[in-house]
Amino acid sequence: MTLLKIILILVGLVFIIFGYLIYFKEKYNLINGFESDFKFGRKTESYAKKVGLTEFIIGIIFVLIGIVVTVIK
Repeated sequence: MTLLKIILILVGLVFIIFGYLIYFKEKYNLINGFESDFKFGRKTESYAKKVGLTEFIIGIIFVLIGIVVTVIK
């Protein structure tokens, strides 16, 4: 169970970092194939912003779940 808590928190931190870099720092190259799709007009900058925000929020949720499970037990 302790391993699950650690994994939840670590995965959450990774999602937060990637979401932060994509959404706030606009490092769209972290999204697989985005550069070429953007060049050909298949994907837009708003798509990349949505992906970054989604990852950021999922990371926060994972970290919170990991912390809450740790505090409750």
